[in-house]
Amino acid sequence: MMRNLVQGAVSGVLATAAMSAVMLAGDRAGLMGEHPPKRIARAALPGPKHRPKTGEGVLGAVAHFGFGASCGALFAVVVDGRRPRLPLGVVYGLAIWAVSYQGWVPGLGILPPIHRDRPGRQTVMAAGHTVYGTALVLALNRLRRDDRV
Repeated sequence: MMRNLVQGAVSGVLATAAMSAVMLAGDRAGLMGEHPPKRIARAALPGPKHRPKTGEGVLGAVAHFGFGASCGALFAVVVDGRRPRLPLGVVYGLAIWAVSYQGWVPGLGILPPIHRDRPGRQTVMAAGHTVYGTALVLALNRLRRDDRV
């Protein structure tokens, strides 16, 4: 179990880095507006949740990678030593997107639900979570292959 958690967390960090590259590309294309991790961190810090705060960018990045690592660890425990296929990773990544951005994020009043959010951000975030799920499976399978050598 501990090996699954570690492999999943490492894979989740790598997948979050890949997803972040998609988000940065979307930002450079003018599609993102403010990044959701930054908005989530802002809401978690003391004071009005919609006013910029010192440290929200760094806290957002740390929280984003922490959440990605946690989701990766959960995925690895659920697949329990097996080598999952890419479609499962894509579905998992999109499920994280849906649960987060249709569920708890708008529920806390941080961002609107997907259907009312910026169209560009919707597209980038769906693509980013697809990349997350893909990279998660690829990294996890690679770590598990190397572990058997």
